[in-house]
Amino acid sequence: MTNDVPVTLSSLKADLRNLGVKAGSTLLVHSSLSSLGWVCGGAAAVILALEEILGDEGTLVMPTYTEDLSDPSTWRSPPVPESWWETIRKETPAFQSDLTPTRQMGVIPESFRKQNGTLRSSHPQVSFGARGRNAEIIVGDHSLDFPLGEGSPLARIYEIDGYVLLLGVTHLNNSSMHLAEYRADYPWKEVVKNGAPVLVDGERKWVEIEDINGWMYDFDKIGDEFNKGDGVIRGRVGKSDRVWLMRQRPLVDFAAGWMSRNRREKPAVGGKTTSSEIPS
Repeated sequence: MTNDVPVTLSSLKADLRNLGVKAGSTLLVHSSLSSLGWVCGGAAAVILALEEILGDEGTLVMPTYTEDLSDPSTWRSPPVPESWWETIRKETPAFQSDLTPTRQMGVIPESFRKQNGTLRSSHPQVSFGARGRNAEIIVGDHSLDFPLGEGSPLARIYEIDGYVLLLGVTHLNNSSMHLAEYRADYPWKEVVKNGAPVLVDGERKWVEIEDINGWMYDFDKIGDEFNKGDGVIRGRVGKSDRVWLMRQRPLVDFAAGWMSRNRREKPAVGGKTTSSEIPS
């Protein structure tokens, strides 16, 4: 992918500014380092480029999910033997924001969550990391139940009128689509239960979590429709031309309306968007 010059901190900053990333913004980033080509400095260069543009008044946010901290009975990709379930429930260490690594989120958010000054929300499955002016507002009070809905960092970003940057990934990775699911009205939405190990007054406990039976497999279709409008800025960062910048509010509003209109029959395939399918 990189056969002329390497991607650098300086070139990343230039590309991101040309795209429209501005100082003082609250920016939720979904990323793929490999999509950018060979980056001199790797994940650190990408994070620093974003932070230097956002400046002291801006806020950088990334998902730092740990969806393997969930009930093993719901795992599908791959499943584990039923004889293991109780052992996993009893022995999996409780979520700790400073210790528990992300799972299959990529090296950029995994590096970001360990950066000095990054705050991480307390949810054991779908935490977010944030650094900057609005970090405490965004991650400070993340609800255990319905964790990508109104008590989530996603809803706080919506209130702030923040932005979403898809950096080498598609809307399938766009976590703000989950907030739209909570706000959409479709007939097969229902409450489901899961579980996770957490610390309660310093003691490890397995707790029950309520959520909705979301579904991620139409996210790209919704995103393609949204991208046809004028609310998305398309550009190139590094070697990737799969880069989209958008305000989160119009995206969530559009997606919630689309789901309400089009999600009429329960899908025959696929699964819940959070925690029930643990990828291999």
